[in-house]
This record gives sequence, structure tokens and C-alpha cells, in this order.
Amino acid sequence: MRKEPHWLTAVEAVRLLRDGALKIDDYVEALIERTTRLSHLNTYITHDPGLIRRSLNDGPEPAGPLYGLPFALKDSIGTAHLPTTAATPGLRNWRPGRDAPIARRLLDAGGTLMGKQALGELSFGMTGDNPAFGTVGNPYNESYIVGGSSGGTAAGVAAGLVPAALGADTGGSCRIPAALCGCVGFRPTHGRYDQRGIVPISSTRDTAGPIARCVADVRLIDSICSPDGADPSATADLSGLRLGVPSAYFYEDLDPDVAAVTERALAELAARGAVLVEQDIPHLRRLNELVAFTIVLYEVGRELSAYLYQHAAPLNFRDLVGWVAIGSVRETLSALVGEDQISAADYREALTVHLPALRAAYAGYFVEHEVSAIVVPTTPLPARPHRPSGQDATVPLNGVEVDTFLTYIRNTDPPSSAGLPCLSIPSGLSGDGLPIGLELVGPAASDTRLLAIGEAIEAALPPLPRPAL
Repeated sequence: MRKEPHWLTAVEAVRLLRDGALKIDDYVEALIERTTRLSHLNTYITHDPGLIRRSLNDGPEPAGPLYGLPFALKDSIGTAHLPTTAATPGLRNWRPGRDAPIARRLLDAGGTLMGKQALGELSFGMTGDNPAFGTVGNPYNESYIVGGSSGGTAAGVAAGLVPAALGADTGGSCRIPAALCGCVGFRPTHGRYDQRGIVPISSTRDTAGPIARCVADVRLIDSICSPDGADPSATADLSGLRLGVPSAYFYEDLDPDVAAVTERALAELAARGAVLVEQDIPHLRRLNELVAFTIVLYEVGRELSAYLYQHAAPLNFRDLVGWVAIGSVRETLSALVGEDQISAADYREALTVHLPALRAAYAGYFVEHEVSAIVVPTTPLPARPHRPSGQDATVPLNGVEVDTFLTYIRNTDPPSSAGLPCLSIPSGLSGDGLPIGLELVGPAASDTRLLAIGEAIEAALPPLPRPAL
């Protein structure tokens, strides 16, 4: 039986479009119909079927390596003809006037932009709930959170509304929602993708990143977005592959379902010939604490202010903060208005002393233990139910209410601080039928190799059932 158009992988769709077995108009109409039917998931902030159709009718015949492949963008990635809201009311109808270079790469490669997807406000939110733009529903259970901040992006891909999309990742914003929604999320080595034109948090940590339903599709998008022309056909063999398993920190206080699914995944990799190296990364927790929020909280106000000025936005940073809809985000950013929450001296020390030490700890781990990648649960727990706005600051984990944001980013944050390539792939389902992710972390600039390893691991694990939408 022929696969329904909305469940085609990006690689399959490109092949069919190239060979003429699938017409781009028919494919786009199928995705528009599904998006309309599943609009209650609220994955898009901007989705204009009329504009999509006109772009196909009035533009040249799709060509390039993507042959018209539909894609979407997290709504923090700038576009000239669609608003770039960053999911905050002060930018609701604002157009920055030009496409972000990373968006332009996909368009120039023949991609068809389907719209701009929901995110945690200004890339800070974790649940997919936004008083100004509504709540994003998890395709596996609409009453559960999608993760953040690229929650609409992951939910849209997982629901079959678009085959692939670009999110953005500062501390886990591609990988966390990918894990919670049952798809693949990639954070490239910091600096691999062009960051210009994306609403920023931290230039030291920010990066765009693909989200798709399989690793091969992520590799296809990476080959377009990466200026080095990455080879999406490289392969890796699990037999003899050395994988680091640092139990301290990353495997502590896990939800029982996450622990069980991860252990089964590791056992399957070992059965396929992978060598699991159970060694920890010394002083990781402390090193990351000295780096992560010191850098982010120093950079965000300055860099967001500069972005708004450079792109002639209708308001400045102070005014933007006044419009913020999510109370916790407004409180965090308000503290940065008119005063330095982090001193310049502390920032310089984090940037010049502690960050190099964190990177050295990771680099030393890969070399000393001769591992090609580190394997950890992407998040310590699966998705939890949506709670009313203002009551979602905590989630239950092993009988205790814990901080929502800090708990979900626990395993994704340290490699983000270090600027390393990271990949989250589905590893199984919880007892409640919710997706669980497995994160792979590679040495700096090992992106092509890490993606090949990810594809080999993906093939060794049982595929997730599609969400019953």
C-alpha cells in the first residue's frame, strides 16, 4: 500500500518529487488539508494556505536539491514575507524585512515554506503554553506538554503536518520537544549554521537545528544548512563502536519509564556489538553551573536589544519586555532592564575560564576513553500534563514537585554550553504511551559522524508507532 503523503519522509518525498511520481501541488494540498484538520494542535503561529498556493503558482518550477520539499520554521527565524513573532505579543505582526540566511538556504535549495511554528515565548518557554498564542498539544496526547522551546516545530513534524523543519536550540530547544513528541532533533556544533536573522538569546550558545521524523531527513536538511556541504550518505557500524555512558548526573533521579526504556536501548546496542564505556565526566555539574546561566543572562538583554535595533523592530527591549505574556519570562527579562544582573567580571570569567574548562572536560573524556559519542536520556522524564497558565512552574518526578525548566534541560544543557553536536532520537514509549528520547553527544565538529552513528542506532531500535490522531 502506498504511504499517505503526510507520512512520507523528507528523503522519500524528494525522490518522488524529483522523479515526477509526486506532484508538488498535490503534496502541498495534502499537508494543508491535514494541517486544517488538526488545527486544534495549534502548532503554527502563521500558516496561510492562500499564500503557499500563490508562491507555487507564481514562482518558478521547484528545483534544486529539495525539488519543492515542504518545510516549516520556528517562528524566531526571520522571514521577509511572513511575520516573525517569537511568540510574543509585541512582535505579533512584525516582519523583519529580509530572510534569515539559514531560511534562505532552504528556499534557494528549492524548499516550499509552509509557515512559522509556535515556540515558547522568546524561546524561553518549556511547556508549549502561551497566554497570547494558545497551547500547543502533544500529538501523542493533546493534553500533554510538547517541551520547548521549539515545541510547535516538533509537534508539527510528529503530527505529519510537515516532513521537516528548522527549530533553534540554546539549551535543548530542539532536542527536548523532539524527545517529548517522538521525533528526531539535532543541535549542530556551535557555529556550523549561520545564526544571523534569528531572534537571539545567547550568541555563545544559540544555534538553529533541524527537526524531522528520522535521522536521514535531519542529515538531508543538515547538508543544505551546513556550509561545508556535509555528506548525508556517510555510514557507521555499531560493531565495535565505543559509546560513553556517564551515569553520574545524566542517569540520576530518572522517571522509571525513562530509566527502563533507556536500559533496553543500551542493551540492544550492546547486543549489536557496541561497546558501552561506563565512565563519568569529572566535575560536570559544577563546570556547567559556572557557565550556563551566567553567560545567557549576561548576553540576552544586550543581544536582543541589538537585534531589535538592527532589524528596525517597532519597539526596543524595554518595551518588548512590557508586552511579554508569560509571567516567568517577563520576570526573568524585567530583571535585566536597567541593571546588570550578571557582572561583566563574572561574565568574562565564565567565558574565558569556566567555558574552556567545560569544553576541555568533554574533549578529554572523548580522547581518554576513546568513545565516538556519549549516550544519555534526552530528558529525565517524559511529557507531563498541561497545567493552567501560571501553575506549570513545577512537574512531578518520582513523587516530588521539581522545577519544570531546570529538570527538562538537565541533560541537554551541559553539551549546549560546550557547543557540541547533539542528536535526540526516539527510544521508546512510556507506560502512558508518551515518547522518550535518547541523546547522543559527539566531539566538537563531529556532526557528520554523529549523524551517521545516530542513523545506525535508530535502525537498531524499534520504531515508534505513529500518534493516533
